[in-house]
This record gives sequence, structure tokens and C-alpha cells, in this order.
Amino acid sequence: MDRSVAPSPVQILCKGILFDMDGILISSIGSVERSWTKWANLRGVDAERTLHLIHGRRSIESVAELRPDLDAEKENQIIEQFEIDDTEGLMVLPGVLDLIASLPPERWTVVTSATDPLARVRLASAGIPVPKRLITAESVAHGKPHPAPYQAGAALLGFASEDCIAFEDAASGTKSARAAGCTVVATPFSHPIDALQAAHYLIPDLTGVNVELSDSAGSLAVTFTPL
Repeated sequence: MDRSVAPSPVQILCKGILFDMDGILISSIGSVERSWTKWANLRGVDAERTLHLIHGRRSIESVAELRPDLDAEKENQIIEQFEIDDTEGLMVLPGVLDLIASLPPERWTVVTSATDPLARVRLASAGIPVPKRLITAESVAHGKPHPAPYQAGAALLGFASEDCIAFEDAASGTKSARAAGCTVVATPFSHPIDALQAAHYLIPDLTGVNVELSDSAGSLAVTFTPL
């Protein structure tokens, strides 16, 4: 790609918008890494390996891989409480509040690998409106990169996955949304660009993403300038 040529804006028509939470709406990386390091030290697991494994997937699946000899559900509850109790440094990411304020509430939701209690605590702590219904770790039998989370998110809004845009920052999340049939827009917040090849478009963050009601059929026109 010739970087000397300025990229042109892109407009996509959709029915619904699905947001990953961590790395798209908020940054909780400090809490996540502190909590998992605490658990790793508690359970004799290498902390560096743990932090490399956990991002963008359900915590219960990470626990099962790291310590298959332990009760994954019980260990997951321990980690969840560590994370709920640690909101230090949690912040809303650029462009998020303006974008969400422009969206009809019935047209968007969150699709996250976090548990429901943890997701609601983090969103509320960041000052982001918490959807009445969202897709969390408990909502599906298979987490990202399986397509189930984004299929469930689209169904929750009452739309086909193909009629939804998914905003993601993790390799597993982009693969999940792509497999579900969503148009995938990714930011390189937590993963390098090379790991986000499942995305259709890349943007730096949600700043500059604009959404307007497009037509009488109720389509949303989503405009942004890709990297």
C-alpha cells in the first residue's frame, strides 16, 4: 500500500452494531494483567505465558488450558472477583462516548468474553451506558474465535449477522465476527496489525466513526476512514 496516498472514507450500510468491550470501548488492561498475574502466582503458573494467552477469549477457557487439573468454574470465579475489585486505571477509549450517544439504543450491544457481572461493572465505571441485554461469557457455549458470540449478538438485536458491523481489537474476536458473517472493523489496540487479518477494515480507534440513519428502511450509514 502506498502510504503517501491519503485513504478515502468508507461508508457501510448496516442494521446493527456490535462492540467488543475491552480494547474497543474501554481500556482495562491494567486490571486484567494485575488480576491474572495475581492468580498465576497463586496457582504456580508462569505469569508471562498467562498474559500472552488470555486476551480476547473467555477466562474460563484460559483457566482450563493453563491449569486443566483444577476446577475451571471455581478458578474463574476467583479471577472474576479479582477483576471486579480492581477498577484502577480503567478508562473509556477515544471516540466511544460520542459514537454511542449517536446510536439508537436498540441498534447496538456489547459482545464480550467477560462475564456479565464484570462487564456491567466495567462499563458503568467507565461511564458508558450499559445495554439491558448483552452477550457475555455466560451467553454462549463456545467463546471467540467461534462465531457463536457474534451470531448471538446479532440475534439479540433481531438482525442477521451479515447485517451487522462488529468492532474488535483482538485476533480471536476478529475471527469470531468474520466467521459469523459480520463486517469487521478492527483497531490495533491490543494486537499488532498482522494479527488482525480477519478484519475487513482497520481504524486507529472510534474517533471519527460517524453513524446516521440512512433511509426509510432503517439502515444505518456508518462512515469512517480506514488506515
